[in-house]
Amino acid sequence: MSHALHLAEQLIARASITPRDAGCQDIIRRRLEAIGFTCEVLEYGPASWRVSNLWAKREAGSSAAGNAKTLVFAGHTDVVPTGPLEQWDSDPFVPTHRDGKLFGRGASDMKSSIAAFVVATEEFLFEQPHAPLSIALLLTSDEEGPAQDGTVKVCAELTRRGESIDYCIVGEPTSVKRSGDMIKNGRRGSLSGKLTVRGVQGHVAYPHLARNAVHLLAPALAELAATQWDAGTDAFPPTTWQVSNLHAGTGVGNVVPGTAVLDFNFRFSTASTPQSLQQRLLAVLDKHQVPHSIDWTVGALPFVTAQGSLVAAVRSSILAETGLHTELSTTGGTSDARFLATICPQVVELGPPNASIHQINEYIERGEVEALKNIYRRVLERLGAGSPA
Repeated sequence: MSHALHLAEQLIARASITPRDAGCQDIIRRRLEAIGFTCEVLEYGPASWRVSNLWAKREAGSSAAGNAKTLVFAGHTDVVPTGPLEQWDSDPFVPTHRDGKLFGRGASDMKSSIAAFVVATEEFLFEQPHAPLSIALLLTSDEEGPAQDGTVKVCAELTRRGESIDYCIVGEPTSVKRSGDMIKNGRRGSLSGKLTVRGVQGHVAYPHLARNAVHLLAPALAELAATQWDAGTDAFPPTTWQVSNLHAGTGVGNVVPGTAVLDFNFRFSTASTPQSLQQRLLAVLDKHQVPHSIDWTVGALPFVTAQGSLVAAVRSSILAETGLHTELSTTGGTSDARFLATICPQVVELGPPNASIHQINEYIERGEVEALKNIYRRVLERLGAGSPA
């Protein structure tokens, strides 16, 4: 069994459901300290939701002092809940091998990625102990949850210290069929709203004595659903607006609803801003004279990494290891890359296939762990040599 696969097993065996780390970071910390990393545990959040974060760094060889770039591998040790245990073919926290696959919660999201970049780092430093590249790892136990006391807090602390980061690889499962066939070089922004429409409740037989909140909303809703918010960019598809929930009424058939509550979300590109989207949506409501209030939440701002030295190093490493010409993508949901992009100019996400993430019987193909480890090691070699190609 490969070292990376064995480490993935050790991590899967820990029931680290958000916000619990369950000792995963201690396993990583001990391995990193053994190869010269300085490790720091940063804990945030209330006692009822205590989040563990590990910041570990190894400075470049002395010959590169003052000029070395820093590459950060980032990820999360927490996993989503298992769902009904009786539906699993094996215990989700007992790593199990069947048909060439490793099964367990977190196998693909994202304990195998963590194992891969830890072992890749060990191999790289064994061969090049004085490499002119600083290497760091940032791990959190609060990515699958609220994400309020994890990576975002560590990024704020690094900013306070004046810590400089040049490159960052987040080990999220970005691939489709084989590791490296797709990477994320950006993500769309997320803007959510809870719209409350205020009418007057009444009897359905006397509609002239009521104001139906659903009827007040309907014309505006139709226009919002048909609106083209922008045309996107070269890196992003057009912004989308989707209703996620609509609730109105008392649950009986003879009462006109006096209130309607609509939950919605924008996934937006750099062609729009939260402010511009808010203004356009409010203009539609005002046009249709909808009496309302809105609570807004900006979940993430969009970011994109241009095709610079990091993207070049990742693409060439994937090609050399797998023969694949990787696809750059900005689709999908949000990740902690949104926080790292605020302090690092070049951020990409690269991980294993995502077909089984969050599912019952989550798995990773055994060979994907070794392939991913080799890709990460090749990236270290390219950036450490100062040549992305």
